[in-house]
Amino acid sequence: MVEKFHSELESLRKEVLDMGYLARDMLAGSIEALNSRDPGRAEWVESNTQRIAEYDSDIEQKCLRLIALYQPMAKDLRVIATILKMNTYLTRIGRYGKDISEVATGNIGTLPIAHLEKITRMSDITGDMIRDALTDFEVGEIIATRDIGERDDIVDSLRYSVFRGCVTDMMQDPGTIAACANYIMIARYLERCGDLACKIAEKVFYMVTGERIEINRKKVDEHEH
Repeated sequence: MVEKFHSELESLRKEVLDMGYLARDMLAGSIEALNSRDPGRAEWVESNTQRIAEYDSDIEQKCLRLIALYQPMAKDLRVIATILKMNTYLTRIGRYGKDISEVATGNIGTLPIAHLEKITRMSDITGDMIRDALTDFEVGEIIATRDIGERDDIVDSLRYSVFRGCVTDMMQDPGTIAACANYIMIARYLERCGDLACKIAEKVFYMVTGERIEINRKKVDEHEH
């Protein structure tokens, strides 16, 4: 019975990792589509929306089944609780990727390349944050996300920089309003994905240590465990 439980739990861990990397790829793919205006890349992102939804439903059902059948305790229960929360956060990341991809191939307009460079940098940092949170979940250690709070601060700063630059452009040239609104929205989506990566890291920290942490108040690398 115990062996069967741990076998099923390990399978569930792998499934949520697959979902996580798909969500991350969807987010990255949406920014690639934005840079290249490649409808094929955007279509790939949008085509995986249903797959993310299926992961969401399947993982939730399996978590509840494991709890009902085996009544896990201690760290095993924390793992399942973490997976349930990750499932929600990863679904949102995938949805943000889908939303960005819809804008990417539309009539977004042309703005100074500096805005797009900042958005691309935001995407790169956020993608790494998601990857590192998944890595810590996989290995069961707090290593890759020790500085995730600092990286989130950089993403926040870039978002505000995009916002300020776009506001300036809109004031100087009303013809840029539609395009600027899209860039501001995309930057906001990426900032939210950075926040979600931090939330995953918080849950993984709890899974590993049994202690709770709020990354925005206290960085992971400042907490002794």
